[in-house]
Amino acid sequence: MRKFRFFFIVYALVPAFLLSTPLLAKEDTYRGLSDFAKALNLIEKNYVEEVSSEQLTQSAIKGMFDSLDPYSVYLSSEGLRNLEIGTMGEFEGIGVEITVRDGFLTVISPIDGGPAQEAGVRSGDVIVSIDGESTEKTNIVDALERIRGREGTEVNIVVRRGGTKEEDHEFTITRRMVKLRSVESRLVEKDIGYIKLSQFHRDSADEFLSSYRGLEEENGAKLGGLVLDLRNNPGGLLEQALALCDMFIDKGLILNVKGRSERTSKEYFAREGMEIPTDHVAVIVNQGSASASEVLAGALKDSGRAKIVGTRTFGKGSVQSVIELSGETGVKITTARLLTPSGILIDDKGIEPDIFVEGGEKDAPSDPQLARALETIKRM
Repeated sequence: MRKFRFFFIVYALVPAFLLSTPLLAKEDTYRGLSDFAKALNLIEKNYVEEVSSEQLTQSAIKGMFDSLDPYSVYLSSEGLRNLEIGTMGEFEGIGVEITVRDGFLTVISPIDGGPAQEAGVRSGDVIVSIDGESTEKTNIVDALERIRGREGTEVNIVVRRGGTKEEDHEFTITRRMVKLRSVESRLVEKDIGYIKLSQFHRDSADEFLSSYRGLEEENGAKLGGLVLDLRNNPGGLLEQALALCDMFIDKGLILNVKGRSERTSKEYFAREGMEIPTDHVAVIVNQGSASASEVLAGALKDSGRAKIVGTRTFGKGSVQSVIELSGETGVKITTARLLTPSGILIDDKGIEPDIFVEGGEKDAPSDPQLARALETIKRM
């Protein structure tokens, strides 16, 4: 793979970002910093028990980020490690991607083959308690720290399905090493390949291209059709999704990133040449398809490169930058929102399929979405 060597999630010290002159020049900012210093001094001198200034400062930063969107959070040293582990292909836990939606801790998708999926956890489930403790006012980072743990230990979660307490389901799940199987592939019929992409981690684009070429070799000729399965793909590294877009699309806009300034806004265009020349492509999505998978599905749909089959995607279309602070802590802050080439805002809206097909039940002998995708390819 030769194209798109860039990362959108940034691990860096950026004092210019945090301490820019225009920001500090604002009178209300000066006043706020003065009030904070007074409050800090008051607590240190007068509170009945001794409290470290480091603890107070961290709590203040956490409080600021708690007032923003669910994806902007303060990261402890453990939170930073968990974030890094999430892009490396394996971790200890139950295998579930979560977010906060409308104030509720919500499952984006269980990871394919992970303990949570095997137990019966579904996309859209609302986690109401973890080990008997309510998740009310719990942010994503804190929830992940409670859910993850050593292999062989158990965690109890209660999820609400359908919006009422009567629809609560309790699961006691044994944690284990969860390996992210990024790419799976096979020939489903003569001349038609199937590739399932479960995550976008560091090597996903290269693995995808290798799988595609392996299918062509197995087929003995160029593939006439390709099914790309993005169901329950919660996203990952945006640069990997952009690299995949560029493999399929020969020219034109593939993603519009809109931030508050030119520095955080950018348009990405495909470069000439396609590494995936298959003419007939169908993409399967569902409620568990989020973030980077929505970027890929949206670009393929808007460019006319593929038909989208399934149900509306999750609607997580924003960019977070990770910035290290002192003491091995950091923050994750939303810096931009993502729009498809046609200008559709992904966040909270998702990608609408061209062909709506409900998914079958877990472990059902048939897969209606895959069947419709194959039918769609044959009609192209």
